[in-house]
Amino acid sequence: MKRIIITIVVILGSAALIAWILNKNKQENEAKTAVVAQTNMAVAVNAEPVTKQAINLDFSSNGNFSANQDLKLMAEAGGRITSILVREGARVSKGQVLAHIDAEYASLDVQRVEDALNKLKTDYARYKSSYETGGVTKAQLDEVELGLRNTENQLQQARRRLQDAYVKAPISGIINKRSIEIGAFVGPGTELFEIVDVSKLKLNVTANEAQVVQLKVGDKVSISSSVFPDKNFSGTISFIAVKADNSLNYPVEILVDNPGSSAELRAGMYATAQFKFPPQDPAILIARGAFIGSVNSNMVYVLGADSTAQVREVIPGRILGEQVEILSGLQEGETVITSGQINLTEGIKVSVQ
Repeated sequence: MKRIIITIVVILGSAALIAWILNKNKQENEAKTAVVAQTNMAVAVNAEPVTKQAINLDFSSNGNFSANQDLKLMAEAGGRITSILVREGARVSKGQVLAHIDAEYASLDVQRVEDALNKLKTDYARYKSSYETGGVTKAQLDEVELGLRNTENQLQQARRRLQDAYVKAPISGIINKRSIEIGAFVGPGTELFEIVDVSKLKLNVTANEAQVVQLKVGDKVSISSSVFPDKNFSGTISFIAVKADNSLNYPVEILVDNPGSSAELRAGMYATAQFKFPPQDPAILIARGAFIGSVNSNMVYVLGADSTAQVREVIPGRILGEQVEILSGLQEGETVITSGQINLTEGIKVSVQ
């Protein structure tokens, strides 16, 4: 029993000692905090004066030209190539015959179906006359009429197969590649030619979120190419993506005229698009990093007359790269704190570095 009492007394004494030590530490920390408060130690920050600045919306973007149309022409009929009428590099027009495929079997099919059709037309005229006099039934006449329509469809298909033996250009352009030789046998789906239309070129560039809102389809764009440093080209915006790519930029397509037989610009060349905009009225711009947390917070710190940090609510406008337009909330001549906000609270003393 005596041992238990001693143990309890020791435990209570230890607890009392621990409580005394914690209370002493708390008093010392409060004393240190009071000393710091009394000395009014300032937090180091960076700041900049609020001024109106000229806004320049002009920007440039690099990209590569691609062909207006790039078509791989496939065979629609099977057979042996009997003639090739164009060479690589030749300029062709839509509908021009490029090659011939052996059409003997297709011609025989057309002749066979035409003969069958002529016979059915004669039979139909005879059956119709007999039906009017009661010689055949309506069902017999309908059967002959159905056969006549089916044969007319077969004739149309046979003539189409005969036409497919004459390979024609579906677009105007330049023969960039020829994949066949005379005497080669091709089947439906075999690649014959690659036709590229470079009378117009597409320049594919990108714009970020601040830039793309300034653009619209139909805008004129100045284009330069390092291959032709002394020449300027003009293009028209033909497409602006409504969704950003993986790099959070928006694809923009510019259509560039490239007429003439010499067509200087070529698909795959590198170029720079220069986007120009009318002069803008000066506006108050501050660093994007001046906002507390993010631009969406609408809060910044300004430097008070007594060198203290004061929270100010502002209304931001356009985000222009690393600067943000301020529509209201700041006046020229004030000073906005641009860094060090994480260490600030309302009314704390600051030291501008």
